[in-house]
Amino acid sequence: MTALSAGAMKKLKRQVLKRRTLRAGLIVTFVAVTITACASLPVSLTGDICNIFRARSDWHQSALRAQEKWHLPLNVPMAVMYHESKFRRKAKPPRRYLLGFIPWKRRSSAYGYAQAVDSTWKIYRKETNNPGARRTNFHDAMDFIGWYITKNSRVNNVAKNDAYHQYLAYHEGWTGFRTGSWEQKNWLKNVASEVDQRARRYQSQYQACAKDLDKPFWQRWFG
Repeated sequence: MTALSAGAMKKLKRQVLKRRTLRAGLIVTFVAVTITACASLPVSLTGDICNIFRARSDWHQSALRAQEKWHLPLNVPMAVMYHESKFRRKAKPPRRYLLGFIPWKRRSSAYGYAQAVDSTWKIYRKETNNPGARRTNFHDAMDFIGWYITKNSRVNNVAKNDAYHQYLAYHEGWTGFRTGSWEQKNWLKNVASEVDQRARRYQSQYQACAKDLDKPFWQRWFG
């Protein structure tokens, strides 16, 4: 009787300890996710789209929604966003300097994840009936890039999965792309090539992890 009670007591203690450990783990996870939501991703993660989405499952959901809404492959807007802001929510263009050392105005009004300028962001909010959209919100920025690519596809007949030409239009504007303002800018064409290569790499990576990313987080952790 005494031995049975002692065994039952040990079992109960193990169960209590297990619950406490699980609760502590959930608290740590919640805190980590909260901190991550307000911080930029480490550069080491941005080379692999699977690592990005494992670290930020909410970004994955936003990318999927943009893909479904705008009927485009998510790897293209993700590659564009990387080259525009490196996934930094408050990214801004560098300042100009007078006389080489006096801080002056920035090169443009581009801001946020998508580096959208004021005028184009205003058009986007109006055309999508989304007046509360913010450039520092990943979901809104991803939706913006999807909208921009879709409009360029319609206006300039550029395939949505053509990351090279889509980026040229993203940088030069729909009219600038149509008039060929990019043709003499070798540096820009080099950047567009990098965007295209990254989009292809992201696509290959995503194909390998998409099914795993669809699982609930506890299955990914303990499966």
